[in-house]
Amino acid sequence: MTNEFNFTATEIKKLNVPDKGREYYKDTKEKGLSLYITSTGVVTFFVRKRVHGKDERLILGNFPEISVENARKIALQIKAKVSEGSNPNEEKHRLRDDLTFKELFDQFMERYSKKQKKSWQYDEREVNKFLSHWFGKKISRITKQEIQQLHERIAENNGIYQANRILERIRAIYNKAIEWGWNGVNPTSGIKKYREKKRERFLMPEELPKFFEALSEEHNETARDFILISLFTGARKSNVLAMQWKDVDWHHKTWRIPETKNGDAVIIPLIDDAIEVLQRRKALAINGWVFPSETSSSGHFADPKKAWKRVLTKAGIEDLRIHDIRRTLGSYQAIAGSSLSIIGKSLGHKSQQATQIYARLHNDPVKESMEKAAALMFKDWEK
Repeated sequence: MTNEFNFTATEIKKLNVPDKGREYYKDTKEKGLSLYITSTGVVTFFVRKRVHGKDERLILGNFPEISVENARKIALQIKAKVSEGSNPNEEKHRLRDDLTFKELFDQFMERYSKKQKKSWQYDEREVNKFLSHWFGKKISRITKQEIQQLHERIAENNGIYQANRILERIRAIYNKAIEWGWNGVNPTSGIKKYREKKRERFLMPEELPKFFEALSEEHNETARDFILISLFTGARKSNVLAMQWKDVDWHHKTWRIPETKNGDAVIIPLIDDAIEVLQRRKALAINGWVFPSETSSSGHFADPKKAWKRVLTKAGIEDLRIHDIRRTLGSYQAIAGSSLSIIGKSLGHKSQQATQIYARLHNDPVKESMEKAAALMFKDWEK
């Protein structure tokens, strides 16, 4: 069979399935209508037209879900629109006024967040948690007043930081809607974020003995060791949770984080206290994760919150978050007299705002700084 024939259901069913790739065919009856068949036997109708000087391909759907007759009708409609100067592909993606927030959010995730953001899971999780009550509502019906009230309610119940992050997400979703052709106005316009105070909390000297005592009595060994490694490395919670044995260099006593929040790989020196914890865990390792879990979908430990709460309650410590452990290491490095650039290196900071420029620093002074900080933290408590 040639690459052009009169499309009929009977003839299409006779097409040979290619060994690999796709085979393309044109319809002799309706000019512009084509199809391709893949190596898996899937047949797809499409229309190819030149629009504003560029070749455009519009997928119509698969055969036999779309019949030959319907494919020809759709092709005719598309050609008519092109002759009038419109672009069918642009119209296909242009957002309607009656689109629901859920439909818009789904497009936001597929067309933008999952393609361009490494942290797209946070968008999905936070929107499902805080904005799902809008999923059935038309995007044109969500008002500035509603968003303002939501912003205030989240600030009261979850804190101003969380409230600001949700406002940013709503704003970004509507900005994308406008970018994609929605003719409405972003309802977050004019809503101001709360002023955020930079958190400076870390474990104070008088808290450390009680903290380590409570931690040593924690029955969940995985959670306990996670907290210790977080403290000894100053790494972010997500990086420590996903720590793998293949990234631990026992010879050089370093841990390579393949990709951090900053987008770069980071080498973290492992002080002797950290090596001691890791060696103990390695002796009992069951897979490639340093902190494995049989229940989490990721395969590694996912949530230390319960253990963290038990430790703080037993130690009588208030207002301390897991992320504050990271700040604790940096604080004690500063107390030990380390320079800001050394501290920045050990914490994997990238910008001057985080610490200072730390280019060309070696691991030896960084490790020495971390050792001094650990010694200070432990000086009033016998391990």
